[in-house]
Amino acid sequence: MTPASVFPILEPLLPHVAKPVQYVGGELNAQQRDWESAAVRWALLYPDAYEVGLPNQGVMILYEVLNERDDALAERCYAVWPDLEALMRERGVPAFTVDAHRPVDAFDLLGVSFPTELGYTNLLTTLDLAGIPLHATERGLDHPVVVAGGHAAFNPEPIADFIDVAAIGDGEEVVGDITDVVKGWKEQGRPGGRRELLLRLAATDGCYVPSCYAVDYATDGVIAAVVPVHERVPRTVQKRTTVELDDWPYPKKPLVPLADTVHERASVEIFRGCTRGCRFCQAGMITRPVRERSLAGIGEMVDQAVRASGFDEIGLLSLSSADHSEIAEITKGLADRYEGTNTSLSLPSTRVDAFNIDLANEISRNGRRSGLTFAPEGGSERIRRVINKMVSEDDLIRTVSQAFAQGWRQVKLYFMCGLPTEEDEDVVQIAGMAHRVIEAGRAASGRNDIRCTISIGGFVPKPHTPFQWAAQASPEVVDDRLRKLRAAVNSNRKLGRNVGMRYHDGQPSLIEGLLARGDRRVGRVIERVWREGGRFDGWSEHFSYERWIGAAAAELEPLGVSLGWFTTRERERDEVLPWDHLDSGLDRDWLWDDWQDALGGREQDDCRWTPCFDCGVCPSTGTDIQVGPSGTSLLPLTVVNPVGGNRFASG
Repeated sequence: MTPASVFPILEPLLPHVAKPVQYVGGELNAQQRDWESAAVRWALLYPDAYEVGLPNQGVMILYEVLNERDDALAERCYAVWPDLEALMRERGVPAFTVDAHRPVDAFDLLGVSFPTELGYTNLLTTLDLAGIPLHATERGLDHPVVVAGGHAAFNPEPIADFIDVAAIGDGEEVVGDITDVVKGWKEQGRPGGRRELLLRLAATDGCYVPSCYAVDYATDGVIAAVVPVHERVPRTVQKRTTVELDDWPYPKKPLVPLADTVHERASVEIFRGCTRGCRFCQAGMITRPVRERSLAGIGEMVDQAVRASGFDEIGLLSLSSADHSEIAEITKGLADRYEGTNTSLSLPSTRVDAFNIDLANEISRNGRRSGLTFAPEGGSERIRRVINKMVSEDDLIRTVSQAFAQGWRQVKLYFMCGLPTEEDEDVVQIAGMAHRVIEAGRAASGRNDIRCTISIGGFVPKPHTPFQWAAQASPEVVDDRLRKLRAAVNSNRKLGRNVGMRYHDGQPSLIEGLLARGDRRVGRVIERVWREGGRFDGWSEHFSYERWIGAAAAELEPLGVSLGWFTTRERERDEVLPWDHLDSGLDRDWLWDDWQDALGGREQDDCRWTPCFDCGVCPSTGTDIQVGPSGTSLLPLTVVNPVGGNRFASG
């Protein structure tokens, strides 16, 4: 039976909350499928606000992939702000999807995409509002199966109590496999109940079912072993890898928001994976190997996205977009195609050593020259060797000088504070780099209105990286170094007044570190924080460090561990890490050796252009690095501009 929409009881609440439009749905390219015609129904949750979640590429991709199936449907939901949460509890309104406003607990599966760990408390809010038991062990036959995905799912142990399945790796294909398993189980009359369904999912490639594994702890608090509890369950779970990206040209019809969102553009992922080897970067490590889309595939996706959405900006996405082997052909081809249409290009992620002024001019040809963004990450050459981010200061100055000479007026530089082996001077040197940028910009442009913004975040060691064994810096150390950096920036008033400084203090980073490298014992901390009011922990105005440290002390110390034990403690080589039974494809010994190279300040080259370093990914995933030239060209188009807007016709 089709569940009734909750909108009649939701609508009277909307005039009393901020930004009510985020809860009404009906966006361009949103879908409402017939409930009865679908054998399997997914609710896809992005556990953050609508303005952050709607542009998320991962959710859009899964939304389209699932809704293209005749036997499935997918609807979206986002975290509700505390003002609406309070009214929903008062009036008995359950958690709902924004597409057809169906109650979340009516769906077969609740898929949750976690880009970061600070969304965990929002998952608990959604489960509770939906009437779904927080603990997976308390769910019955008719409750949705809760499936976690995204980068944070590569260590789902802190939320093992709250999820049924973690989908490890790329999602395009595994959601189809999960759908097939659930469909088959339902068609057979749901034999063996929920337990049998979970066992079937545990036998599905890329699916980790925490309840099918037992964790034993040694007397010193470390993990002694993680073992399967059933013969049908694999000892390790290997990530899923989508090999041929051209076979998955999603999203085809980007969602166009009704409210302001953090990104309003048509985005196309031009390649996936990275082999630059930045030791701090979990995304680069877990998405290996590099897989490029072809020029033809990119051209077709851009054309379809612009036609379907009307966006006037095209974001060419990847971890380092200028590293695409045919980036010059891509940017020139697209700039030629859309010249005169007010449709501009952007490269949200660009390395200094992959950037040149010709590329910059192509990107800005049909748009405005707002600013350039680079991420040296470390302030000194020494620390950049440690993190394997070998961007020289001279290269940076040369690049920005060329840009300023061509008409750019501002540059943003991203750094981290609290990196392994870091000392005060490594951070203070950021000020000198910023001052040199201002001097170079003034000399190249002949103007004094040059701006440089430095943005600094606290470093968080992440699983499946060489730094997974590292001790995290304390908030006190991070904040002290940031104070010294600010003083160094302001020490030269003539230059410092043109340098903006944005930073995040060390407290949220420490909690993120707890959640990133925690084990199942951390789940009770998350639950306590949530019960004490924790919501939207990724937002500074809602985050409470005191609430987290209080909950950690209350829940962890009776177990013989602590917040510091999970964060500021360096791990030994042979310690069993909470995620060791989840295979990202990276050889553990290779990661350890790279950690030792980091401590010795030794660099690692990019294996796209050098012999293989035996990291283990290619043989474990059954694929290889895929780079151009692809032997294809951009889809030829004739662009026309009728009165009333930009439209594009193929020819």
